[in-house]
Amino acid sequence: MPSALKPIAIVVGLLALLASQTLFQVRETEVAIRTKFGEIVGDSYGPGLHMKMPLINQIRRFERRIVTQSYQGETFLTAENKGLIADFYIKWRIKDVAHYYRATNGIEETAGSRLGDIVKDGIKGVVARRTLQEIVVAERAAFTGDMFVRASESMKDLGVELIDVRIQRIDLPDEVSGSVYQRMQESFRALGNRLRAEGSAEAERIRAEADRKRTELLAGAQRDAQRLRGEGDETASRIYAGAYGKSPEFYAFYRSLQAYRNALVKEGDIWVVTPDGEFYKYLNSSGRR
Repeated sequence: MPSALKPIAIVVGLLALLASQTLFQVRETEVAIRTKFGEIVGDSYGPGLHMKMPLINQIRRFERRIVTQSYQGETFLTAENKGLIADFYIKWRIKDVAHYYRATNGIEETAGSRLGDIVKDGIKGVVARRTLQEIVVAERAAFTGDMFVRASESMKDLGVELIDVRIQRIDLPDEVSGSVYQRMQESFRALGNRLRAEGSAEAERIRAEADRKRTELLAGAQRDAQRLRGEGDETASRIYAGAYGKSPEFYAFYRSLQAYRNALVKEGDIWVVTPDGEFYKYLNSSGRR
């Protein structure tokens, strides 16, 4: 390198060193604070380049995105003083970075532990007011909704915002799960028996109602048939009477033919009649005019 350029290179190097000591970068996913001998002198630095005092200021960066933390196998007591094992997770993010730093010293594990304790206290209060059956059949959103507002208020002291709390799994200790399942089976069995009994009673009522309607329909149909049959017989009698009145001799002859046909049913039948009797009248006079 030419000797004339060495001073320029030195100056550029010094400027670059000075820039690296006086400027700091914050990424899109971060939020930063600036401290002086451990005391916060600047907070809520968003994405971009920012100034600091070399050797005097220290920069602490924190995650600004939503943090998810899970808690497994936590035990709670119901209103019946029965143990309940629950797994849950919480979602949170930093809202006041300065407050967060002072409360947790900027350590995410410390924040997660304190947040977990707050949420567990809230869940403990909710579980303690409910029976095991109420907890099992309740909506999980409703189960956590009672304590969400109170937990959110408590978390303001940590400078964080509670986004969500969800129960992932609810289980029972081994020593009580068997008896609980047995009671649930007995309860469902009793419910099934009651529903079957109600169904049988309803079926009997429907069958009785159907039989009653059937009887009424048949009685009505028979009544109408008897009425129509009587009206038909009356009409037939009137027609017969009119026809008989017009030609009594022909009507008597027609009725005698019907009697002969009914009497001589089979071949070889024998009549025993008096020749001068009324029944033999038209046979005996077949050749007369």
